[in-house]
Amino acid sequence: MPFADQLINARAAEGLIGAVRGVVPSAALGNLAEAGGRLDGLALRERADLLRDALLADLPGDYTRFADVVRRSAPLLAGWMIWPVTSAVAAKAVADGGPEAFDDAMGLLAELTGRLTAEFAIRTLLRHDLDRALAIVRDWTASGDPDVRRLASEGTRPYLPWSIRVPEVISRAGVTVPILDALYRDDSEYVRRSVGNHLNDLSRDQPGLVVETAGRWLAEADAHTASVVRRGLRTLVKKGHPGALATLGFAPATIDVEGPVLGEGTVAVGGVLSFSAVLRNTGTEAARIAVDYVVYHHRADGSQSGKTFKLTTRTLEPGEEMRVVREHSFRPITTRRYYAGPHGVALQVNGVVSARAEFELTGGTA
Repeated sequence: MPFADQLINARAAEGLIGAVRGVVPSAALGNLAEAGGRLDGLALRERADLLRDALLADLPGDYTRFADVVRRSAPLLAGWMIWPVTSAVAAKAVADGGPEAFDDAMGLLAELTGRLTAEFAIRTLLRHDLDRALAIVRDWTASGDPDVRRLASEGTRPYLPWSIRVPEVISRAGVTVPILDALYRDDSEYVRRSVGNHLNDLSRDQPGLVVETAGRWLAEADAHTASVVRRGLRTLVKKGHPGALATLGFAPATIDVEGPVLGEGTVAVGGVLSFSAVLRNTGTEAARIAVDYVVYHHRADGSQSGKTFKLTTRTLEPGEEMRVVREHSFRPITTRRYYAGPHGVALQVNGVVSARAEFELTGGTA
């Protein structure tokens, strides 16, 4: 993923100024010009919010006038400048307070979403009146535009990255499931991937509902449903959730695990841990198995925290065995801080975790 300064930057602010002046030549747009010089050091959403507020300050007046400027400038809007524009539309409609502005803003976001996405802006309207917004969103699921259909799923995700939360979407169990029911067999992979990610979001708080929903979909499946369900259940599978595993055909199995056997007892940050294991079906029936591995990271307080990684899936006949080999990198990444000290690794087969093997990580934070 590109960095924030590659997405919403001074150039994007200049493009936004040019788009607005293309339809309102007299607009001074001093706030936008000033905001474009204050983006350095801000996170992506902070950048979008700064330009949103500047645009609202530079274009005072009621919602109708603001929406007219946005619609007329739409052909000149492109890329990540769409985020602050759509967010400004939503904020203006909420400030207006009327149902006409609300409904028009929802429509305008649908018009603009194909220019990048309106998924972040819709959150403001969802927070303001969830039921009114969802009634419109459900109509979007029948749109002929795949960008609008994706907006229906992506914009209502409980844990959409970079976005503000919509507490009612999280607290009202299943309120967005009708949207997913309408879209899980969509013709567009772009839409289906969003549906899978949305279902995976729901699994954080409602695992039972997610497993039940996945089961319903598989009972009325098309050629793509299995992949949508796998995406939607991926976190539950990593957690070893029995219902999710059973839904995907991974029943409890009698599997003997030898290992993991480590290639080294000490690994430096930036290095690689190699390990292998042998799995054997000691049962009397064929076993379909999902094989993952868990790395137990040393934490600042001395405890260990496990993170699960995918390995493979396989069917083992009675008495059959397989050998798995993997290298796990400890290269520095922005989303994890490594702490020097004892670590561990274990295999997880159909949700059952084997004994862990210990190793020492060096070079991390003391």
